Parts: sequence; structure tokens; C-alpha cells
Amino acid sequence: MFYSFIRIVARLIVWIINGNAHYLNKKNLPQGNYILVGPHRAWFDMIYFALGASPKKFSFMAKKELFKNPILRFILVHANAFAVDRKNPGPSAIKIPVRWLKKRDLSLIMFPSGTRHSQKMKGGVVLIAKLAGVPIIPAVYQGPVTFKHLMARKKVTVNFGQPIYVDRKVRINDELEQKVITQLQTAFQQLDDQIDPNYVYVDPKSLKQNN
Repeated sequence: MFYSFIRIVARLIVWIINGNAHYLNKKNLPQGNYILVGPHRAWFDMIYFALGASPKKFSFMAKKELFKNPILRFILVHANAFAVDRKNPGPSAIKIPVRWLKKRDLSLIMFPSGTRHSQKMKGGVVLIAKLAGVPIIPAVYQGPVTFKHLMARKKVTVNFGQPIYVDRKVRINDELEQKVITQLQTAFQQLDDQIDPNYVYVDPKSLKQNN
């Protein structure tokens, strides 16, 4: 109930602030659970991913520091977030999402780079997908990367790609991880090109430094 309420509130706020969102290829989203994966480009791109893939509900990882505030902790927990120590992730970073993907009607939004300031992908998503037995759905966000530009009502586009499957019978190793990561990188590029072949991501940190 809380997630559904928050989603309604988020949709209203996003519409008031920007009101210029477009979602492409929703037909690629499967009926069951999956991991929605994209390059992390803005602190609010996760919101657009979740709204675009509605009515599916999602869980997501959040850095443990956010859970120190009791009010924010309440919101995050009831919005299906779970804490992750970015410096020392530990087994729970894999066990929790795998268990939820298997036992709850919740998909997972995940950014393999872990941060907006790095586009280097890590292989955790491959292991989670294999253990949970769910597909990976590549997605890209193109649009404002700062709140200031979002409020200027610049166009936002989210494009959903076709599922990528990890064979549960194949053993996880560096070669398999790199194969899937390469598939994701190719899919991201294709999805970006479908929206705007001239698109180039600019780190929001560099935008602030130049202003």
C-alpha cells in the first residue's frame, strides 16, 4: 500500500516539476519479476524507471548512510529499499535481492556502475539474475541530469530494451560476467541511439564544477 501511495505522489510531483516524460518500448517488459538495469545518469532516473515500468513494483539498493535518518529510513524501508555498504557490500547485497525476486512480487532496479560519477559496470547483477532465475532488462534515461534542468521542463525519455537471460546451468566466472556486461553495454548504446544518436552523457559533477 505504501509503495503504491508513494508512486502516486512521485508521479504527481514529477508531472508538476517537469511534465515532459516519454516512455518507449514498454512492450519489452515481461510479466514476471526481472532486474531493470541502466547506466546511472541522474539521482532521479530511478524514479523515472519505476514510473515508466508501472504497474510493476520494484525494490532497490540504497547506501546505508541514508538509513541513519529515522524519517528517511521509514520511507525507504516501506518503499522496498534495502541498505548496502558500498565500501564493503557483503553477502546481503546479493542474498536480499535474490530472496525478494524469488519470493515477492517485486522486481529490482539496479545500476551496475553503482554511482552517477562512474560508468564502469560491475558484475553483481549477473550473479543476482542467475541465482534468482530472472531476466535482465536494459534501460536508458536521457534527459536532465540536474534538478535545475529538470525544472526547466526539458524532455525526459526512458527506453526499455529486450530481456537478456543468464543461463542458470552455467557457472559464474569472469568470462560470463564480461559477456553479459558487454551485452548490456551494447544494448545501452542501441537504446540511446534509438532516442538520439548524437546523445553524449555528461557527468553532473562536471556540470556543477563548470557553473
